[in-house]
Amino acid sequence: MGSKKTCLAVLIVVLAVFSSTNFMVPVLLSSLRDLSLDAELFTCLSSGLSPLFGWHLGCHHHRHRHKHPDDSQRTVSICDNFPPDIPPPETNTTVTLCVDRNGCCNFTTVQAAVDAAGNFSQKRTVIWINSGIYYEKVTILRTRPNITFQGQGYLSTAIAWNGTASSSGGTFYSGSVQVFSNNFMARNISFMNIAPIPNPGDVGGQAVAIRISGDQASFWGCGFFGAQDTLHDDRGRHYFRDCYIQGSIDFIFGDARSLYENCQLISIAAPVPPGQKVINGAVTAHGRASKDENTGFAFMNASIGGTGRIWLGRAWRPFSRVVFAFTTMTDIIAPEGWNDFNDATRDQTIFYGEYNCSGAGANMSLRAPYVQRLNDTQALPFLNISFIDGDQWL
Repeated sequence: MGSKKTCLAVLIVVLAVFSSTNFMVPVLLSSLRDLSLDAELFTCLSSGLSPLFGWHLGCHHHRHRHKHPDDSQRTVSICDNFPPDIPPPETNTTVTLCVDRNGCCNFTTVQAAVDAAGNFSQKRTVIWINSGIYYEKVTILRTRPNITFQGQGYLSTAIAWNGTASSSGGTFYSGSVQVFSNNFMARNISFMNIAPIPNPGDVGGQAVAIRISGDQASFWGCGFFGAQDTLHDDRGRHYFRDCYIQGSIDFIFGDARSLYENCQLISIAAPVPPGQKVINGAVTAHGRASKDENTGFAFMNASIGGTGRIWLGRAWRPFSRVVFAFTTMTDIIAPEGWNDFNDATRDQTIFYGEYNCSGAGANMSLRAPYVQRLNDTQALPFLNISFIDGDQWL
């Protein structure tokens, strides 16, 4: 498509994600400048984004080669400052593959590096991903276990796509990244779905940033950006630490057994005028379907903030199980706290508990009658990595 049409398309998806939170925009704008965009497109993007968020890029952009100011005979490559020790040599336990969109190492796309990992390899394949936004859909098949995504900071490295339930054949298939293998790990990277933010009740607007369907996955210092159904914590045992998770409706959902420690949970649901009791979001929608399933979400030392008037969770399936412990909650949490998916028969089977939480949203005096104020004994199984058998694999 022409530069102006491309510019408009990019602006639309960028604004869809960053209309409510813009702290990653400087990174995005810097990333755009590093791409090999034609001058008309870059000028359009920078002029369209910079006034909105208060940053100025200027109208020039990087070329792969340019003249050195002090030596007209010397050419300088964009790769000159690339870390000299990346990728490190292969060892008996690890092999490192390198991804850089400017072509400074083995691969320019994340999917190409994933495809190069060995089938059922017993070594850990570390995919080192340089700073930038990698606009692609990435799938890790179950035949490729023991993969690590190593980014350069969740505000610097991101994988983004714009799939929706409508465009992908269902919510479960809309993920920008889909992980079906075991022993996946991610550090210092963001997963984004930049599809337009749907209104509550919209059909087909669900848009997953990542789907995690393998066992023993862990995420350290990662970001998850989307709106409805951001993080599909599908199945298996998973661990999240020091992560930033953003969304609006059911933005952490699935039937996994997962522990979230020291994570920020940020609602981008539309602000609700004072005095109105409308609900326009929910943090969790856990999908435990029977009492025999050992699944659930446990949140330790989390913080919940942002906008809207939301629930901590709603019972997607009848035996939904979620616990919040030592969590700070702002007043965006509705007084009743939780929802049984408007099915009173689930009140006897769901397990929703709170333990030693604080903040204006943690007042339990008006909580729904099925919500449990946990005592020390009830809370203990959810308070450490033993909840996910982490002492065996983490």
